[in-house]
Amino acid sequence: MQNGIHMISGLPRAGSTLLGALLRQNPALHAGMTSPVGGLFSVLRRELSATNETSVFVDDAQREAMLRGLFTGYYQAIHPTHTVIDTNRLWCSQLHAVSALFPEARVIACVRHLPWIIDSIETLIRRNLWQTSKIFDFEAGGTVWSRANALTSANGLVGFAWNALKQAYYSNESDRMMVLTYDTLTNRPGQALEAVYAFLGLEHFEHDFENIEFDATDFDARIGTPGLHTVRPSVGPTERRTILPPDLWARFEGDSFWRDPKLNLRGVKVV
Repeated sequence: MQNGIHMISGLPRAGSTLLGALLRQNPALHAGMTSPVGGLFSVLRRELSATNETSVFVDDAQREAMLRGLFTGYYQAIHPTHTVIDTNRLWCSQLHAVSALFPEARVIACVRHLPWIIDSIETLIRRNLWQTSKIFDFEAGGTVWSRANALTSANGLVGFAWNALKQAYYSNESDRMMVLTYDTLTNRPGQALEAVYAFLGLEHFEHDFENIEFDATDFDARIGTPGLHTVRPSVGPTERRTILPPDLWARFEGDSFWRDPKLNLRGVKVV
């Protein structure tokens, strides 16, 4: 990867698409929403394991080379002229592998107060009244409580990402990760992008926070969740009341561990 590679990861509904949409304004960078690389990475690791009987012919050096080659192959037309920033919630769970494959790579983990993430997804589901979402396996039934349970299960959209984030936060590779809060990105985007560029070791670029272009309409429609990756033309906070019942809000109130400096045992940079 001649011009380097970095990752955007973290929690859903926490600003990763907005961050990618902003970074792609810089002609020296390639960024966007979730790419297929993370999924392909998981499939390849499985097929190179003992689950495939022919893996007896593959050693660890070959595994490492093929996994690195996955990135090179996918981005072969891009990385000669751009620094690649790949987005996937998987990368926090694979921070140790990413660090081994690309020692200079850094991960920006986007986070948001957990009750607001549950609220944001529930708002989307209710807004798309006549559609069912892939997030919940296209099931039409359920309640806000059952949906919250599904989201925060170990393999749920939020639960997996939260566990992966926490694993990375306390790992030996935590110095390779920066946590970027949704509030900073939406309220102080200039400060957020300045911190991102400094952490990635990239030359700063003046972004236009009033004219953001990004369209994932077809992708969102295909998964039955219009608006999932919608980015507004300008950056700014949105004030509204939560639609979560008080007991659900209280249930997740204490789970945003990055907000407590006493829990930041490894000194992870939190912006």
